[in-house]
Amino acid sequence: MIKVAPSILSADFSRLGEHILMTKEAGAEWLHIDVMDGVFVPNISFGAPVYKCIRKITDQFFDVHLMIIDPIRYVDDFVKAGADNITIHHEACKNQIETLQYIKSKGVKAAVSIKPKTDPKVLETYIPYVDMILIMSVEPGFGGQSFIPSAIDSTRTAYELVKASGRDIDIEVDGGLSAKNVDLVTSVGANVIVAGSAVFGAPDMKAAVSDIRANGEKAYCTKI
Repeated sequence: MIKVAPSILSADFSRLGEHILMTKEAGAEWLHIDVMDGVFVPNISFGAPVYKCIRKITDQFFDVHLMIIDPIRYVDDFVKAGADNITIHHEACKNQIETLQYIKSKGVKAAVSIKPKTDPKVLETYIPYVDMILIMSVEPGFGGQSFIPSAIDSTRTAYELVKASGRDIDIEVDGGLSAKNVDLVTSVGANVIVAGSAVFGAPDMKAAVSDIRANGEKAYCTKI
């Protein structure tokens, strides 16, 4: 089944708790939590103390996306704050495998992400160490961007690597997705969809989540 992960970067922070509860009522199993340091990406979001607070109000799966350099420094903080999955970037450090292994040693899932211009073939190295692969379909750092079509081929490559490995690894895509174009990535193997403004900016959040899931499932792997 296609999982929908609303990105709280697009929520109204003055109503953050309320908006998070609305995503759960809308049927979103996951929450996507973007952590940005102003160095790896040109923006700053929030750290572990913020989502430690929202952990108290929901049992949704916390999908923590670390857009920070040398993420191993903060793994313990994010685990303690309630992360269920921690994603690091291939481009953000040189000790990627060590970091992934450390994340898993803490009892949470580990994932690796690549930016739009990164060759997806680098993902092959990480297959034995990850529970998920995240394909960025926008340049990381800001919400509300348009989908970059090259993410389709990157998603397809990731799916083929996972299939060849025989491992059960989720493939997530993040950036510019909605019910109108989710089929572009689910048709080539994505099964976790990050949606920000398409969920939080929708007049009917429940309908938005439902439509993303339905359209995604209809197209899942149909073109491979």
